[in-house]
This record gives sequence, structure tokens and C-alpha cells, in this order.
Amino acid sequence: MVMPILETAAAVDASRPAPLGLSSPPSGETNAASAPIGHVNVAVFAPDLERVEMAYQAPGEGWRVHTLPNKADGIHFGIVDGVPPGTRYGFRAAPEGGGLPVSVPSVDFDDDGGQPLLLDPYGRAVDQRGEFLTSVHMARDFDWGDDAAPRTPLRNTVIYEAHVRGQTMLHPDIPEHLRGTYAGMAHPVMIQHLTELGVTAVQLLPIHFHLDESHLQDLGLTNYWGYNTIAFFAPQSSYATEAARNAGPHAVQDELKGMVKLLHAAGIEVLLDVVYNHTAEAGPDGPPISFRGLAEKRYYRHDAHGRYLDTTGCGNTLDFSDPIVVDLALDSLRYWVNDFHVDGFRFDLAVTLCRDSGNQYDPNHPFLRAIAEDPVLSSVKLIAEPWDVGFGGWQTGRFPRGWADWNDHFRDGVRNFWLSDRAAIEAGGHGGSVAKLAQIMAGSQELFAASGRTRLASVNFVTAHDGFTLADLVSYDRKHNEDNGEQNRDGHGDNRSYNHGFEGRSENEAIVAARALSVRNLMATLLLSIGVPMITAGDELGRTQHGNNNAYCQDNPTAWLDWSRTHEAHSLFRTTRELVRLRRWFLSQQPESFPAMADDSSLQWFDDNGKRMTPARWNDPGVRCVQLLMGDEDSQVRGLIVINGSNHDVRMVLPEILSETGVGKRMFELRFTTSVLHERRKGALVASGERDILHANTINVYRT
Repeated sequence: MVMPILETAAAVDASRPAPLGLSSPPSGETNAASAPIGHVNVAVFAPDLERVEMAYQAPGEGWRVHTLPNKADGIHFGIVDGVPPGTRYGFRAAPEGGGLPVSVPSVDFDDDGGQPLLLDPYGRAVDQRGEFLTSVHMARDFDWGDDAAPRTPLRNTVIYEAHVRGQTMLHPDIPEHLRGTYAGMAHPVMIQHLTELGVTAVQLLPIHFHLDESHLQDLGLTNYWGYNTIAFFAPQSSYATEAARNAGPHAVQDELKGMVKLLHAAGIEVLLDVVYNHTAEAGPDGPPISFRGLAEKRYYRHDAHGRYLDTTGCGNTLDFSDPIVVDLALDSLRYWVNDFHVDGFRFDLAVTLCRDSGNQYDPNHPFLRAIAEDPVLSSVKLIAEPWDVGFGGWQTGRFPRGWADWNDHFRDGVRNFWLSDRAAIEAGGHGGSVAKLAQIMAGSQELFAASGRTRLASVNFVTAHDGFTLADLVSYDRKHNEDNGEQNRDGHGDNRSYNHGFEGRSENEAIVAARALSVRNLMATLLLSIGVPMITAGDELGRTQHGNNNAYCQDNPTAWLDWSRTHEAHSLFRTTRELVRLRRWFLSQQPESFPAMADDSSLQWFDDNGKRMTPARWNDPGVRCVQLLMGDEDSQVRGLIVINGSNHDVRMVLPEILSETGVGKRMFELRFTTSVLHERRKGALVASGERDILHANTINVYRT
């Protein structure tokens, strides 16, 4: 150990316990001209430690340690000199008896082995060298220019769930050195793809700094999805280009901010998938990396016997009944909005963030109330994954105003109608009625009404990162996760999928055609339903994971997007793009109050004879045809969605609608059909009260 060399100590009474992390010293403590280089206020919540010292290494210098002199309410704090931006640092327990609160040379921590330092929970970047992790002091400067948030209304929002790395790793038109990076995500080729598709927001799988679980490391795999956060203020550095990583954390930060700026310039919002429900410190036997070494009893939820309570399935659960955890999440969220200009968040296992001291979900939880009252956070998009794995963990529809929920009822209902029911019918059995499909296509109003929210609280999805891709949903009856190294035990078993008679890839033309039709029906239902649609990246191209429905550890072509220019990929992309445009055009013809305030006059249901649906018909499991006339009565344009979920062609009578003068009938123009006759029939005119043929298992879309 190097003998201490005392330096001039900052006045101990000049520091402050807030904000946590590294910040500028209190105003008035020193002026800019006389302030030492890297003069910072340091504050860390560590009630489990009697004394805390900060070890740090400024760029080009050796390691030093400084004991934080003050402690109040579990927070250790002090002024430390010589900590310019780029300084690596961490915390540890100070020796018993301690020394003076001064900076002294110390051992070379890089050669000390293991993880001797604890990350700052408020650290803005993480430096990783093997197993050795340190936080990094960061500057906040970036030229945002005239960047402006698109602020797309929910009614017009179309979400595209994507992975920064997997989105571009295989794209032939993106330079190789940019593939799989923040810069690649904002490359003109990728922005062109997103704008042509018509999506208004990209929802990125976690980009907070994460670690790989030990069992994956033993298998030679990684946590590709990234749902294993260890630093809630730090970006994942491995998603930056090699040039940015070599230049240091500030360049990584700038590349991420540049991505947001470029996407904004294209009118595309950036939403982050955030994981505040647990940390990468895993179960109670895991090594202390940050929170566990500083305040284990406060950050993590325990039972009456002191054992970890786990509502996440990941070994630990952050305790949102503790104000220190609530503040951590709120401070992190504000940082990403203020400093990175992100437009909203999707909260992984959001129920865990709203559990009270009794571990019960509380729709009036302090975390939810604080967001509602916060001028920054209340103005961005807030999307809940409204479940966790704890008792009472399924809370779809119960989040408060200002939030939207992932609607699993939509996912399951659409899959049931177009896949599970069809499989049963083709096997000689029976499917379900069209009632459930109608309910979810209308925005699941009954589900959200109790929370005071409208149909726009429903984030509709058929697939997500977790589960089968759209192509696999119609190609596999069973999951095939053998490559994950868990003997196919992982992943969901209840997929509600249908392989159309053959498991996996098929060259049989009839099977290929049947699967393509089912994909069009699923995509059309998603994009024509009321609510906020979410497309999973690659579904518009027919991406397959070869039956793997839990590709969280597959950082390889299994999970990356395949950009092959196949005829099938081009066809599905055109179909998806056309549906998005049709949706956007129709909404542009409606008043702003539609569809949030839609009522019985703007959502009318008819049977195959053009008559109003009756309770008897709704409850008849044999009724697989229905028509939805939607649009404001005063609008010049209304839309008619006609569904035939039976295995035979049906001659549907289009509903009679009087003209504005009350005399005569309206004409319907066919704008889209999932039938193979789409290109030939598009533009056909059919009068209300007349019949039109709907092929088996198809959707027709008309406008008046």
C-alpha cells in the first residue's frame, strides 16, 4: 500500500447530501475562477456502511481515495477535488477508525482483481474492464440544435418495438462499422425504412447498462435483450460504435443523443423499455456490485424473516415501498427525458413498481402519484407492462389516467380467433364466437373504463420481443428453445399458435399460402383496431426465430432482423405499409375526439345479413362473421371492416346507411382485403344493402 500523502481538504461543511451522485458544489462555496479542477460534490446513500470512501482515477493519473466526511439520514457526502469529466470512480467501506477527509494515492484498483469498488447508483456511465466495473463522471454538454420532440398524439401513434443491436446487424446497406449500434439505428437507410413503413415511435429494448447472468456466461451466451440493469443512469456502451467506445464514455453518450436527434428530425419518437423492477445483482448469494453493498435492506424487498421477496422471477425485487427507491426511479426517468430527450417509457413488470409495504398493488401508489404531479414525466408517454409474477400480479386495465397498458387480452383474443379457433375448426371441432374479437377491436373499453381511461389506453399487440415472431406464430405449434441451453424448459407454453398442418418451414404451396393469409389477418386486425398498435421489429418482413419463443440469449442471426430481399418479405412490407397508411388516412378524416370518445353511434356492429347484431348472435359460438361500421356520424368518411372467420366463403350484405339527405343508399369502396385478390378487387364499389363475397378467413375494408 502506498503511504498517504495529505492534500488540502475542502471544507467539510460546504458539501450537501443532495442531489445524490456527483454534482457541482453548492453555489457560493467557491467561484468559477478559484474552483479547483474537477471540484465536485459527492453524495451516496449507504446506510449499511459506517464510513464511505470514494476511490477515483482522473484521466491520465493514478488512483486516489477520499473518505466522505459527512453523513445524514444514511447519505455520505463531501467535496472532492481532482474529479474532472472522464474520471473513473467507485465506493467502498472506509477502514475502521478512518482518516482525514482528504484525497490520497492508493493501490492500482485495476490490478486488485475482482470487484473491489461499488458502482454509484446515480453514475452516468459505466467503464467495464473485464469484471472490474467503475462509474464515470460525465459532462452534460451536447449540441441539440433545434431538436424538438414530435409529441405525436396517442390516437396517431404506431409503435415499433426494436432492439438497437439486432435491428441493423445484418443490414447490407448500412456500413459494417455502424451495424448493431446507436448510429446504425439512426442511419438514413434505417430511418427511410421506418418512415416508409409509417411508424411514429421506436420503442427500444433496454439500453440502460446491463450485465449477463452467471448461468448464461457458463453457457457461453449473453443477455441479448438486456433486461438485467445494473446502472439506471448509464447507457449500454456495447451498443455504440467501436470508434465511440475507444473515444470514451462521452462519445458513447453523444452517439446515443445523436440517434435521438436524428430520429426526432424524421418525426419519430424514441421510447425506452426500462427495467426498474430488479437489478443485475440477482439473488441473495450474488456478489455486491452496487445497491447490495450500499443499502441492501433499503433497496431490496424482504419478507418478515429477512429473506428476499421476488415478484420478478429474477432473484431480487426493488422495494418501491421505500421512498429512496421511488426517488431513484424518478430521478433516472427525469434524467433520460431532460438530458437525452426521450419521449416516453415502457415499464417492464410495472406492477412491481406499484406494490406497497404489504406487497399489494396500489393504483394510487406514491410512484404513480409522483409521476402524475411531475411536470416533466407527466408530459411523456407512459406504458405499463401491467403484470409481474407475484401474488395479484395481473393488473391490465387498472393503471391510472395518463398511462397506457400492454393489452394481453388483445394479444390472446386475436390469436385465438385467427389461429387457435381455425386449428380447432380444421380439426373438425368448433371455434369461438366473434364477440371477443369485436370487443378488443373496439379498444377493450370495458377493461379500461373503471380506471377512468379511454380506448386509447390500450396498447394493442399480437407479438412482442417475448414470444413467437409473427411468422413463427403461424408456423409452429410448439416452442423450440433448445439453443438456450435449458432443455426447452424456458419460454411460454401457451402460445395460441397454429402451424397450419406442418411444424416449421414448409415448401408446400398450400401451407405457405394459408400461413401468409393468417399473417395478413393478424397484421390487419392489429392495425385496424382501436387503440395504439405496436409492431414487433421484423414482423413486417416475415422474420423467423425458427420456433424459439424466448430468444433473450440469442445475440446472433436467430434474433437479428433478416434483411434478405425475398418476394415474401417485400409483399408483407407493402401490406403492412398499406395498412398503416389506411389507418392514418382514416383517422385524419375523423374529429380529434375519435376514437377516444367513440360511442354506439360511431361504432356500429352488423351481422352477415347487414342487420344489427343481437345478444343471441353475439353469444352464438357458430357466428364467425361480423361487420364494424366506424367513424363519426358527421364525418364525410366512415370505414367498414368486414370479417369472415369461417372456413367457407360468405356473401355478406353490407349494412344500409342513408345518405346525408336521408334518401338513397351509400356506396362502399373496397380499400383493402387480406384475400389474394386484393390487387384485382381494390377499388370495387358495392352499394349498401347489396352483397359482396368474402373469402374464407379474410377481412375486407371499405370506405363510404
